[in-house]
Amino acid sequence: MNQALSPSATEEFRRGWGTILASVLGIGLGMAAVPTYSMGLFAPHLAKAFGWSIGQIMTSMMVITMMSLIGGPLYGAWAEKIGVRRIVLVALPVWGLGFASLALSDGSLTRFYLTWLVVGAVGAATLPITFTRAVNRGFDKAKGLALGLSMTGTGLFGIFGKPLLAWVLAAYGWRMGFIVLGMMPVLVATPLVALLLREEKGTSPAAPVAELIERPGMTVPQALRDWRFWLIAVALVPISFALGGPVPNLELILKDGGITPEQALTITPLMGLASIMGRLVGGWLLDRVWAPLVGTVLLSAPAISFWYFSSGTLDVAQARAAVFVLSFALGIEYDLVAFLVARYFGLKRYSAIYGLLYVCFAAGAGFAPMVFGRNHDASGNFHGILMQCAGVLVVSSLAFLALGKYRRFEAEA
Repeated sequence: MNQALSPSATEEFRRGWGTILASVLGIGLGMAAVPTYSMGLFAPHLAKAFGWSIGQIMTSMMVITMMSLIGGPLYGAWAEKIGVRRIVLVALPVWGLGFASLALSDGSLTRFYLTWLVVGAVGAATLPITFTRAVNRGFDKAKGLALGLSMTGTGLFGIFGKPLLAWVLAAYGWRMGFIVLGMMPVLVATPLVALLLREEKGTSPAAPVAELIERPGMTVPQALRDWRFWLIAVALVPISFALGGPVPNLELILKDGGITPEQALTITPLMGLASIMGRLVGGWLLDRVWAPLVGTVLLSAPAISFWYFSSGTLDVAQARAAVFVLSFALGIEYDLVAFLVARYFGLKRYSAIYGLLYVCFAAGAGFAPMVFGRNHDASGNFHGILMQCAGVLVVSSLAFLALGKYRRFEAEA
């Protein structure tokens, strides 16, 4: 690739800062962040109001996972045809209104799950699959850092969204909590994404030279015939299960260890801060260190946190450290998958390939909260499943080391 097709990192950020900021807002107020960080706070209120068990409430996460499995690849492929902007500017407000409609829940689990089904079908378009397509096309030299920055939205929601929701729940109740969170994508994300997200067109005189050609890389059938695709896919399921299960249940995990609700409120916001740090540090490392090694080290580290959480008696300071390590790893997972797709399969069909791998990621992360919740209903704690996840996390993360060197793809004129 010649210099004309490889602008400096500074030039990439000068041209693409709006895309990054739009992605921060869209992902942070989309389906990747809002249910994951909020359901742990909603669960006790819903259980008290309707008599539902934690496992029944967390089944809602499985419902939106099923829609992610279906919608993720479809929206990814659709983004290749009509662009990210057209999709997300419709999906964000509809997703927000759908989430707000959960305030109308009346005690029927069937209607509760059906609402999540519809919400998940639309919300799948707000996942990183769509937004990272625009980021990947605009960055090469600083791809890892750009991806990390674009997905700090999930961490920012953890820092600001969880305390806001906790206050709303205490002051106005759970119905207002759903309304407040649901209106944020409508009133905040949608107008700012409309203002900031600009996808370059290949026919535009102002488009960079890199956009005047089709980006090089594999087609979807080629990727599906590649063993590296299946290695990543198989490893992602247990990794995402192990990392995704504790997050919505974190308040209960801390409670089981003797942490009071007041103490928990000083701990859980660390998730957002650590996630942001994981994205930034992880993105910086991905640009400089072999990505499979970065993934193996950072994604296996939370095994230490799981071991501590399962000990039974938690100290506040040590609990903060354990939450920080877990959340730091959560900050790198999306970025790592996006980076691996770009480096091993290219950008020709990036969104479609990423969407297929996201199915594997969503399968693990989406079913985990329900399994964790039902395990808690049966045993009264999370100790056993946390120890199992610690071992699974280490073994699965090691699989990335077999990926080998990055591929080089020649541009097609």
